[in-house]
Amino acid sequence: MIKVLTKRACIHYDVTIFQTPKYRENKGHKEVYRSTIQANSRDHCLEETFSRFNVTDRIPADYQGRFLSTGDIVLIDEGRGGQHYYQLKPGGWFPINRIVLL
Repeated sequence: MIKVLTKRACIHYDVTIFQTPKYRENKGHKEVYRSTIQANSRDHCLEETFSRFNVTDRIPADYQGRFLSTGDIVLIDEGRGGQHYYQLKPGGWFPINRIVLL
């Protein structure tokens, strides 16, 4: 019963995925997909994003990018809460400064 009362409400996060045209490039990230992910926190949102776009059965039909891999960037837009950029590196997701799109 206590677990039910203390459970955080799920938030809908606006998530944008940026990938380079070729695997393992460091520059030239372009937006490949935008979606809404339901999660309890930003960390949970990143985990859900990774599992959704790396499991063949869960990938949306209109997704044209590749599996998420090292170097890919995810933007979590919380509206008034701000925009948060994370890059996938060996060891997990790490926050980065905003990226410049050319």
